Amino acid sequence: MSERTGLDDLLSFEEEPPAAPGRARGGRARWVFRVLATAAALTAVVLVCLRAVGLQLSIWIVVAGVLAVLAVRRVTGALAPPPPPRAGGRAPTGEEPGAYNWGARDALRAAINGWERPLDWSSGNRERFTERILPRLGELADERLRQRHGLTRDSDPARARALLGDPLWSFLSTPSRRPPSPRDLAAIVAELEKI
Repeated sequence: MSERTGLDDLLSFEEEPPAAPGRARGGRARWVFRVLATAAALTAVVLVCLRAVGLQLSIWIVVAGVLAVLAVRRVTGALAPPPPPRAGGRAPTGEEPGAYNWGARDALRAAINGWERPLDWSSGNRERFTERILPRLGELADERLRQRHGLTRDSDPARARALLGDPLWSFLSTPSRRPPSPRDLAAIVAELEKI
């Protein structure tokens, strides 16, 4: 695994937005024209309605109000949940409609499994812990140091040792005679997160 991941990245999940079909040349200009045409039409309707009931407002206040309503509509549309499945569709086999799909890609579950399996596998074996888990923890420490302070344990050992603290430095640099207990490992992770 040459890709390094920080602690903050383990619990984040971002899907790539699908490519917008038909958004080629002129797509933005067409969108701006459509927004302006909608704003102009709504402004005209509001002004006519206001004048019909005997009220007068500045055209700029009405334009600002219409543009604000269009902006709020666009933001809420982008934040809206996806539409429910069509009524004609069936739920996948073994699932009830509206139930959580555990088979779907879940970033939190993937991050937990990425650590749970190796930790469980090496819980009673010092060699496995030293070979599998300790290098991962070292990569996490290096990544945190690189992101927050612009260095790694190899590039500036003295400063890295000062930032990590002696207990964490010695844990990462010298293999222990036994794997740490879950409580000790939680304390180590807490120290990593403080970096």
